[in-house]
Amino acid sequence: MRELLSLDTKRLKEIMADLGEKPYAASQLEAWLLKGIPFEEMTNLPKALREKLRENFTEGYARVEQRLKSSDGTVKYLLEVSGGGYVECVFLRYRHGNTLCVSTQMGCAMGCVFCASGREGLERNLTAGEMRSQLLAARENGDISNVVLMGSGEPLDNYENVVAFIKMLMEKHGIGTRHISLSTCGLAPEMICLSGEGLGITLCVSLHSAIDEKRKRIMPAAKYSVSQIMEAAKTYFKKTGRRIIIEYALMRGFNDGEADIAALKKAVSGLNCHINVIPLNSAFGRREKTGAGDTRLFAEKLKNAGIGATVRRSLGSDIEGACGQLRLRHGRK
Repeated sequence: MRELLSLDTKRLKEIMADLGEKPYAASQLEAWLLKGIPFEEMTNLPKALREKLRENFTEGYARVEQRLKSSDGTVKYLLEVSGGGYVECVFLRYRHGNTLCVSTQMGCAMGCVFCASGREGLERNLTAGEMRSQLLAARENGDISNVVLMGSGEPLDNYENVVAFIKMLMEKHGIGTRHISLSTCGLAPEMICLSGEGLGITLCVSLHSAIDEKRKRIMPAAKYSVSQIMEAAKTYFKKTGRRIIIEYALMRGFNDGEADIAALKKAVSGLNCHINVIPLNSAFGRREKTGAGDTRLFAEKLKNAGIGATVRRSLGSDIEGACGQLRLRHGRK
């Protein structure tokens, strides 16, 4: 059955017309969907309409299969989505507001060696409604003011559904462009397409090495060279005015040397960007993580080289907060 969370207001009005209802019924229905209410409890809709909706559609809500709470306030969810299968999302508490990390695919085709999301490959894309259902499930912890598309999957490999989801965040959930971030492994053509959507969200590039040969070893599905990715990033900045975030997971003895810093400096030359140095989660990684002191030292070296950099704060480490870990363990039971 079709799920309604993926549909915009125009399409909901068309459905109401097909069912013989007035256009305002679509607004009533949409208001209930935003609250996560099942058809049977949509009390201002006629009973006959509620029955028709149940017979022909599903709301699209996710079911919470597992909920893990961290000592730092992070909450990780394993959700069974309406189309079948399980995805993760993570609720994160920050001083500036609550953030939800959303998955965009079930599994991932990128095969990054340091990430659990792609260990079993890509199962399927998520619909815009299945992405929204993560937001509805997680807001039990409080209002969500920021959304990051950094969970399982490559967002730009699910381009149409992801763009539809972002527009719904803005139009239906009141989350502004400056509060939405998308992380990509560097699908250069799609980055350029995204720059023309008029969305103006923060674009994060999952780089991890500015040396092509090294990057290919840890990101085997990487199609585009570092120079191609950086050119696409420059196009994105030129069209949107939004500073690019470069994500760099630090791996001891692999991408933390002086040559790596020199390559990174050259790669980002002329790009308005900031480097987010990420302490590697070693639970599923095939590379050794760098200690906290060495991670801070690497960030300082970047700053001394004239590159803006900070170390990302790690949350939820006691509940397997990184992408794909909970789903992978659940699938092995």
